[in-house]
Amino acid sequence: MAVDTTGQSVAKAAGDTVARGRSRGTGKRRSTRKRSFATHWYAWAMVAPVVVVIGVIIGYPLVRGIYLSFTDANERNVARSIGVNQIPATYEFVGVDNYVDALTGSQFLGTLVWTVIWTVACVSITFALGLGLANLLNRRIAGRSVYRMLLILPWAVPGFVSVFAWRFLFDERRGLLNEILAGGGISAVPWLNDPTVAKLAVIAVNVWLGVPFMMVALLGGLQSIPGELYEAAEMDGAGAWQRFRNITMPGLSSVSTTVILLSTIWTFNMFPVIFLLTRGGPGEATQILVTQAYKFSFEISPRDFAQSSTWGVLILVLLMVFAAIYRRVLRKQGEVW
Repeated sequence: MAVDTTGQSVAKAAGDTVARGRSRGTGKRRSTRKRSFATHWYAWAMVAPVVVVIGVIIGYPLVRGIYLSFTDANERNVARSIGVNQIPATYEFVGVDNYVDALTGSQFLGTLVWTVIWTVACVSITFALGLGLANLLNRRIAGRSVYRMLLILPWAVPGFVSVFAWRFLFDERRGLLNEILAGGGISAVPWLNDPTVAKLAVIAVNVWLGVPFMMVALLGGLQSIPGELYEAAEMDGAGAWQRFRNITMPGLSSVSTTVILLSTIWTFNMFPVIFLLTRGGPGEATQILVTQAYKFSFEISPRDFAQSSTWGVLILVLLMVFAAIYRRVLRKQGEVW
């Protein structure tokens, strides 16, 4: 019986060709990496220390926090030392119980609602004021440099100094604001002792701190828009509103995208303003997620490290989800980010 070896030979040849092609492809990729590393070795050398430092300072606490969020760790069962005695850790793994308790409890959801309101209000007002001031300072007006310096001043002063200054102004008995109101025959306002007024007060302080950054960023964006566009639009009979809507806002789209995202993340985690001004009070009225996580870990007794870590991980997840949705929306609108 004759054996047809033609098909087998063709198949073998094809297999060898594919194998050689794969080998050449892999080798090309490897050689490209080696060539890139050999060419840009100095860049890798510069980046390596930063990567190591970030890995130690951020990576380890993040991994440790995620691990603790799956345990029942608190002040009484973690490893600690009393004098020369070393007490080992006795906390246990509890799975996702902490996350279930946080997401089904009223405290997390209530704090989350106020945190979202606080973030949206601060970012919206800051962007509106920053855009208005940037438009004013982009024009040729007398004393423009002085105005710019004065408006940037809140950004130059350390945050905790500014917050303490505002706390003195808001003092119900000796504060300057109530002194001015008393001079006009108006009774003192409990700026930091009434829940509603305290919320308005912390928003006002955070807006005051955030407007300079927003103004400077948007002013830079305005100055990058060609003036010829405005001249052509004005010659075509476009009004001020039409020029603003059709030239200014599209020209600021890329800058606005970045500053809104950064401002949202910063405001969502704005610990100093809330902690130094009201410490989350009165009661829990102004408590946001990050200050509540701090309270679990440093203020209550026994200190609840597991609950604090759980809230920290949830904050990270919420911000990552927001960034992903924000990026998706921008890509649908044609923005590259």
